[in-house]
Amino acid sequence: MKAMVLNEYGVSSEFQVADLPKPAVKAGHVVVRVAATSVNTVDTMIRQMGKDLPLSPDLPAVLGMDFAGTVEAVGEGVTGFVPGDEVYGCAGGLADLQGALAEYMLADARLIAHKPKSISMREAAALPLVGITAYEGLQRAGAQAGQKVLVHGGTGGVGHLAVQLAKHLGADVYATCGGQKQAEIIQGYGATAIDYKTEKVADYVAKHTAGAGFDVVFDTVGGANMSNSFEAAALNAQVATTVSLLELDLSPAHFKGLSLHVVFMLIPMLYTHKREQHGAILAKLAEIVDAGALKPLLDETRFGLDEIGKAYARLSSGQAIGKVVVEV
Repeated sequence: MKAMVLNEYGVSSEFQVADLPKPAVKAGHVVVRVAATSVNTVDTMIRQMGKDLPLSPDLPAVLGMDFAGTVEAVGEGVTGFVPGDEVYGCAGGLADLQGALAEYMLADARLIAHKPKSISMREAAALPLVGITAYEGLQRAGAQAGQKVLVHGGTGGVGHLAVQLAKHLGADVYATCGGQKQAEIIQGYGATAIDYKTEKVADYVAKHTAGAGFDVVFDTVGGANMSNSFEAAALNAQVATTVSLLELDLSPAHFKGLSLHVVFMLIPMLYTHKREQHGAILAKLAEIVDAGALKPLLDETRFGLDEIGKAYARLSSGQAIGKVVVEV
């Protein structure tokens, strides 16, 4: 099979075309013919940092975590999938798991689900990692109807799905962004856009919550922005974050009695820990998509497998609006 391989790590590393053996099916797994894969920030981090990240695969490496495709073969013990099924998932591209930058990949059946019927392979490939992250963050924070929910980074990969899922739950949703185009996207989801470049936290907390703060804050920006999340949160509120790799004074969180949830969705893949939960979430997301309540936002630039380097550059440039997808 054709695959795009990294033979070295680093900022200047290049993907090389390689002819690799097609994976053989094994118990508990399926072989998928990959139709599309999307690029996530963690993919670019692996490429740049290599073994400085404990989750990076050995070289030569086939990256790519997300995929949508068609089941080619089913291993012993697998139920619920048969050859010809259209599926999607996040099941490779780290540790010892071959990724989706190839014509075929071996996937643990617990990590996949039937693709939403109402969207294309290209759209479905954009969903798994960010969709699971958004769902898990809101679930762990207990987001529900009637609450005021703030999403930092409302047009980002995780953020734009968190906004839609929170609306689906019946919450009153607000989201930060920078610029008119992003604001229009957020408003299109039925949420209220907040321009973080022109509005201070204290001002939009006063404006939208009468100074009380938000019941749930989902911080998909993280880092130093977590201080803004603490400031925006109500007393005894829930804060979920996807980026907590920093040293931070938790005093503001302490005096408000905040609960902090760190979402690291790669744990099931890295540690073979409760993988079936990811499959269940993907199945639920497919239902929500097919009900018309959730739609992935895709960057307008299209890439083929041979253009994976350009796809990574597109994401890293900060110019992409929506998920960057590569068609295999």
